[in-house]
Amino acid sequence: MSAGRLNPKNDYLFKRLFGEHESKQLLVELLNAILRPSHNKRIVDVTIIDNTELTAEVLDGKVGRLDVRCETMDREQIDLEVQLKRDYAMEKRTLYYLARLFTGSIKEGLDYDLLKKTIAINILDYAFLPLDAFHTTFHLYEDTFRAYRLTDVFEIHFLECAKFRRTAMDINNPLHRWLLFLEHKTTKRQLEELMEMDATIKSAEERLRMLSADEETRRLYEAREDAILEYNSGLSAAERKGRLEGERKGKLEGKLEGKLEGKLEGKREIVANMLSLGLDTDAIVNLTGLTAEELERIKRD
Repeated sequence: MSAGRLNPKNDYLFKRLFGEHESKQLLVELLNAILRPSHNKRIVDVTIIDNTELTAEVLDGKVGRLDVRCETMDREQIDLEVQLKRDYAMEKRTLYYLARLFTGSIKEGLDYDLLKKTIAINILDYAFLPLDAFHTTFHLYEDTFRAYRLTDVFEIHFLECAKFRRTAMDINNPLHRWLLFLEHKTTKRQLEELMEMDATIKSAEERLRMLSADEETRRLYEAREDAILEYNSGLSAAERKGRLEGERKGKLEGKLEGKLEGKLEGKREIVANMLSLGLDTDAIVNLTGLTAEELERIKRD
């Protein structure tokens, strides 16, 4: 890795790299590599949507969302997000933000035909789906007739970097080049090869170096790293606490269940004799001290 090179997948830095007006051509080329449009459908320009002001509160926040949003000349909305750590509700998270962006694309009372196609792209630094491919795309298809797509207004992409790292690198593939650029541990030699082959990636690396050399950018980058680390540490601690409490609860419930079984076992024969003598439920409850529920359990057993 080049000395001092920051991690491009840090969401604050990613937004600075691709989500600012002066760098939108980098975003255009990245989107074309991900979406793989036909030649006459290639994205040539986008309008950046500044959905998040990069304030100290946002950067230090534990759940702040620093995504990159834009709209193409064809009125397609695209939401691009990077996730470094596993989100166990990732599919619901992406559907939530996709739906919110989609429904917000028209004002109330306007024709539904004006709703804009909305695309969600998730770059994940971990393995997420139980599929081999590192790049997967989802649309709305009919369950039985899988070739029939209801509509193309929703489109979801997952790019799993952990799986990409296990894939044979094809430097002639634009998406491979971009994902290698985004790797934190990309070597100096690899970067030189990428920049020699792809002028846009050369521009992206030059912008990354410029940002990395800025003290304020590095400070905010590190603040974001610390906030994410603290948030994930808190989640891990909460998971461990929940697991221990679950184990303790399970042991307690086991003991109580055992005591109940012992109590019932000792009275099964007595209850059987009383039933054979024709005693009714109320009489048996009064004589044995069992509850009506416990008596019914003995009868069922």
